[in-house]
Amino acid sequence: MVIGMLAVSCVPSQTQATPKESPSATLAPTITQVPMAISINNIGISVEEYQQELLRLQQAQTQLGIASTPEEQKQRVIDDFTDQLLLEQGAVQAGFSVDDAGLQARIDALAVQMGGQDKLAAWESENNYTTSTFAEAMKRSISVAWQRDQIASSIAATADQVHVRQILVQTESTANDLLAQIKAGADFATLALTYDPVTGGDLGWFPQGYLTQPEVDAAAFSLQPGQTSEIIKSAIGYHIILVIEKDPQHELSPDAQRVLQEKKLTEWLDAARSASQIMINIP
Repeated sequence: MVIGMLAVSCVPSQTQATPKESPSATLAPTITQVPMAISINNIGISVEEYQQELLRLQQAQTQLGIASTPEEQKQRVIDDFTDQLLLEQGAVQAGFSVDDAGLQARIDALAVQMGGQDKLAAWESENNYTTSTFAEAMKRSISVAWQRDQIASSIAATADQVHVRQILVQTESTANDLLAQIKAGADFATLALTYDPVTGGDLGWFPQGYLTQPEVDAAAFSLQPGQTSEIIKSAIGYHIILVIEKDPQHELSPDAQRVLQEKKLTEWLDAARSASQIMINIP
């Protein structure tokens, strides 16, 4: 079933010709549109799918002991479906498609893995799917996964990175005292060990946009190797950093690559959301 497909029902039209006027006339079909809860660029999520997903979320949160309001649950489902539709449409625009035969093959393979069609049907029922909504969700998830992979693969294995050491303290007065010592010639690494005996304040190599404190991130990329920053205030305290090395093509760590991929995905979704016509038809 294609999202937004029009269902045809043979219902007599009030304005159609009577058999007396036209003996060969047939009943004109009335087109009934499937109600959409969320629509993006005229393609959407049916009310049925939305309600099923909301029920799945509520059941999962109950099992995990997570408390949230109905409005929060509603918004989470809307946000998730919105991202899925944007990614699915991105995949289609890039030329990716899932044909009916390929989709059925995936479903059949899943049924075999679960122990048979009856087991799959039971699982669908337990998880608030119908056969058609499960097939639609499966089809969409294949396209979403493909598009996510395309976005992730756009992040290269290397990037412009810096190797940084920091001193992090909780009061500005302490930071001022430390900065005065550093400017007077005190060894940065020795002072850093006092406040971080485990790593000596070594943040390692990281690309721009990796740190959770954007102020520190920006300062690190504004300095040259051997330079020390002024005091940087962030949400977690007061920082002084020393740039040890810079490399325009340093290999990304797995974690840094993951962070950049997630950032790229967020940027892609933000751009796609801004360029799309989004309609939410949920009271």
